[in-house]
This record gives sequence, structure tokens and C-alpha cells, in this order.
Amino acid sequence: MILETLSRANFALRSRVSVRRVHHSSDLPPPQPVPPLAQTLQRYLLALEPLLPPDELQHTRKTVQQFGSPGGLGDTLQRGLEKRSKHTHNWITDWWVQWAYLESRQPLAVHSNPAISLPRRDFSDWRGQLLFAAKLISAVLDFKNKVDSGRLPVEYMRGRPLCMELFPRLFSSCRIPGPKHDNMIHYGRPRRGPAHITVVRNYQFFQLDVYNSDGTPLTQSQIHSQLCRIRAQSWKTDKEPMGILTSDHRHTWGQAYTRLLQDKINKESVRLIEKGLFTLCLDSPVMTICDEKYSSRMAAQILHGGGTYSNSGNRWFDKTLQFVVSEDGSWGLLYEQATAEGLPIATLLDHILQYCKKPETVRAPLVPLPMPKKLYFYIDRAIKWDLEMAKQNLNILINDLDISCFNYQRFGKEFPKKLSLSPNSFIQLAIQLAYYRVHGEVCAACDIASLRMFQGGRTDYIRSPTNQTLRFVQAFDDPALSREVKVELLREAVEAYSQLTDQALKGQGIDRHLLGLKLQAIEEGLSVPRMFMDTAYGLATHWKLRTGQVPANTDSVMCFGPLVPDGYAVCYNPQPDHVHFSITAFNCCEETNAEKLAVTIQSALHHLHELLQPTP
Repeated sequence: MILETLSRANFALRSRVSVRRVHHSSDLPPPQPVPPLAQTLQRYLLALEPLLPPDELQHTRKTVQQFGSPGGLGDTLQRGLEKRSKHTHNWITDWWVQWAYLESRQPLAVHSNPAISLPRRDFSDWRGQLLFAAKLISAVLDFKNKVDSGRLPVEYMRGRPLCMELFPRLFSSCRIPGPKHDNMIHYGRPRRGPAHITVVRNYQFFQLDVYNSDGTPLTQSQIHSQLCRIRAQSWKTDKEPMGILTSDHRHTWGQAYTRLLQDKINKESVRLIEKGLFTLCLDSPVMTICDEKYSSRMAAQILHGGGTYSNSGNRWFDKTLQFVVSEDGSWGLLYEQATAEGLPIATLLDHILQYCKKPETVRAPLVPLPMPKKLYFYIDRAIKWDLEMAKQNLNILINDLDISCFNYQRFGKEFPKKLSLSPNSFIQLAIQLAYYRVHGEVCAACDIASLRMFQGGRTDYIRSPTNQTLRFVQAFDDPALSREVKVELLREAVEAYSQLTDQALKGQGIDRHLLGLKLQAIEEGLSVPRMFMDTAYGLATHWKLRTGQVPANTDSVMCFGPLVPDGYAVCYNPQPDHVHFSITAFNCCEETNAEKLAVTIQSALHHLHELLQPTP
């Protein structure tokens, strides 16, 4: 299954992403290019070199050359893509969303939805929880108002305008499960769309209208009063955690969804959740643990809720935006990616963080508000069985996930910058070195590049390792090699990765192009080309390292599950003088260990620092 996370150019990336308030026709980004076929095939073979032994590489080279021969199948499919690019908004995005997300049958919990755990707030009871939640809601509504009114500034990266079309889709959007594939539905229309959010507490869902009849948003104090009313109606009872149904395998949940909607009451409740602008999850406090493990526990809480006896019932995993606020001061965001990946989410979170620094200035008018509407569910024997199975499956999944978060404090992104090294490329090299030390080999790894410099662009992969990376990690622990040789190899590896990043950002990456060629063959009713049936392609797309940079302006931790059973997911947030990391792996795989990789990444960073700044 292919998943995405925040791109390397995202999450409040004000150093790379600028904003301009004046809109001109020149602010529209150009169409996404279809890369030249020969270029992609050449770069594909180059990417395979560190991963394959010479004899297998030679076999694959012949297969690729045959595919790309003049007048061959590759040429035919390339012409099809070029024709498609002239008649579609974006030649790969619709295919990508369908193939990578909507056709995936893996659970959204852990496997797909990323979680962002944000810095802990200064409250520790339900009173502070509701006050902050009210401000959070006001912040999101303020952002939505900017989107609806066209006042959201166009963002720029490297002097080029970014595509802004994903922002309106963040609200009133939801993924709908199906037996063979899912669908995305978007209910939002400016000034005429839904006017409510969904609030869930103690597994109970409520419809909270957040706009007055004249279309103005409720004030922060009005929202707070309504949240207090919801709390008063949602004491712990024997209510079933209906949200857990959305955590199951997509085929299973699709069948349960059909059964659930056969009842009129259930259908109305589900539709109100789906139509809501977003969901607010008011979580109960979790067991206190040591400070060392706190960040790991909080990341897990945002990601999956902690299990069926904790807060997992306070989620609707299909919903595009879910803000989580706990009584102990922890909070964050869980989001579904078929609608949008990192950059729009980053801009939204940056707005929320800035808004929450401002004092409330508007007093609540003395106007009585209607009671928030509690959503009810009728649970027959079949739905009860679906719930019990979903509970079991989610608990198994949560127990299988190993999460290790840490804050590396010896240096941050300023250190490589001072040496004229890309911080992201430098950290990627440290991760590759750590993986090599743990497993004695390199593996297919992917970081994410944003394609928002093009109309309708989403993402492409930045592939690693490179030949330069392999040479460096093999040489680093060799005592026979001099420091000068190792420093030169390091610089070559960092530069090679930076070049791949640049290529991907310019729409010249290889993975979306290769996918497009494969899907074009299927579109034309042809057999899947031999190149994609080759074991080398399977190896090259078995992502044992899924990585994502979150270069935020605040100390946040992002977390997501591995792409493959024997893989890792590594997320990092470089600050000027420290770097936050989260590493996940599955306990069921004896070969992987999140804690071991975390410790090894720390030692790799330490040794790279020593290499570049040796003690006299």
C-alpha cells in the first residue's frame, strides 16, 4: 500500500514557503510536466544500483531497455500520457489518489492517517480543556473564512506560486468506505455548505452549529458555553464506541457501513458526521507516565486513541480533519490523506498556533443558543458483532505498533547549514547510516516532495539510497579510511540527495511517472508491462524506510505507521538547535525494532557531528 505524509516542504515552512496577498493570473501554477521517458528509465536504473547485485541488475537493465526501445511499448504509453496531460487538469493526480488511497484496503488507523502531536498546553483539567477547545474551533473557523472569502494569500516556493485548490476541500470532507474501493465526498460550498462541526466525548457524538442564522460564526465564549453543555450530556455510560468501526479493514468497514445505514436514525447520524466541517475529539486523560516516554504516548494517543478502553472510540477515522484535545493538556491533529497531504495542513496548523496566541476580544451576545444535538445510533445484533470484531482488530493493531519518540539535543538544522549542507539531506544520510548499522544493508526508502508548484499537484517520492549513500555508509565505520576521505564521501552523498530533491520538486521524479506508465497500459486494455512484473520493481517499491520531514516552527511530533510489515516509519522535525524524531515499527516483525533504530539514529548523528567537528 502506498501512503503519504507531510512533504519535506511543508508544515509552517515559512523559510521556504512565502505568501503574497495580491492575486494575478501569473499566480496560477503551470501544468505538471510528463518527464521524458528515456530520462525516467535511466534514473530508475540508477536508483536500482545500490539495491541489486550485478547479475540481477543486468537482467533488469535488458528488460528496461526493451521497454524503452524506439517505437516500443514505452513510447506508446508515453504518448498516451502526453495526450492525457493535454486533456486533464493534472495527468497523474486522480490516478494517484485512486490507486494510493481509495483502492487501499488497509485500515486508516496507523496504516494511513498521520498524527501530529503539538506542544502541551498549560491546563490539566476539563475546564482548561474546554476553554482551549473553544479557541481552537474559533481559529479553524477564522481560517475557513479566509479560504471562503478568497483572502488566503497565495503561497510561493522558490519564487513560484503554489496550487491553492486543496484548501476548500479540507472542510466538510469525508472518505466513504466501499467493498472494492472508497470514495471521497465533499459537502462544502462557501456560504451554503454545512454550518456545524461534530464533537465527540466519551464515545458520544454531537452536532454543534458554529454559525448564526446570519452566517456569522459563534464567538469563542459562545462556543465554550456549548461545549460545556455537551460535556454535561456526555457522562460515561455503557454507550458503544461507534467510531471504532471506522478503524477496521476497509472491506469489513464497507460491509458494516452498508448495514449501519439501513436504519434511518443511523443514516442521519452518520451523514451529519460526514458533512460536518471537521471533528473535535474531547479525550479523557490517560495514565501518567514518565517524562521520557511522554512524547511517545501522546503521539500514539493522537494516532489511534490508545485502544478500545481508552479514547479510540472518540475518533471517526474517515473524517478529513480531526482535532484532538485531552484534559491533561495534550492536543494535536489526525487527518485523512486522500483529500490533501502536508502543505495545506501545515498552513492551517500555523494559522491555529498564531491565532491561539491572541486574547479573545469579542464578548458573547446575550442570545439563547439551541442545545447541541446528540447523535443516536440503533445497534442491532449484526452491528454489535461488527463492533466487537472492530474492537478486537484495533487492539491487535495498536499492540503490534511500536513507537519511539525522542528529542536529539546535541545540534539542530543550523549545524549542517553552517557547513553548507542541506539539513534534510544530512538527516536522511544519518537515517541511512543507522539502518545500515542495524541491518547490514541499505533498502528502498522514500521521502516526500510536494508538487504544488503545478496545477493540481500532490506529491512524488525522493528516493534513497543513492550510489553515493551506499559508498558512504560502507566506508564510515572502516578504521582504515581517513577522516578526509569520509568527509568527502559524506558531502557527495548529501549533494546527490539534494539533487534528487530538486528533480522531484520540478516534476522530474521517477515514481509518479512509472506509475502513470503502468496505469496507462491498464487504461488502454494492455497487459501490465514486463518491467513492472520484474522482481526488481517489487524490491524498489517495497519501502522499508518511509520518512517525512516536519520542519515546523514549533516543537511538534509527527507519527505514522510503516508502509510494509518489515519496515519503519521515521519522522523528524528539525529545530535550530535540536531535532524531534518519531520511529515506528511492527512488533510482529522480528527483524525490526523501533527502539533499537532510534538509539542507532542518535549515535549516527553523534558520529557525523564528530566527523565534521573533530575534537582537537
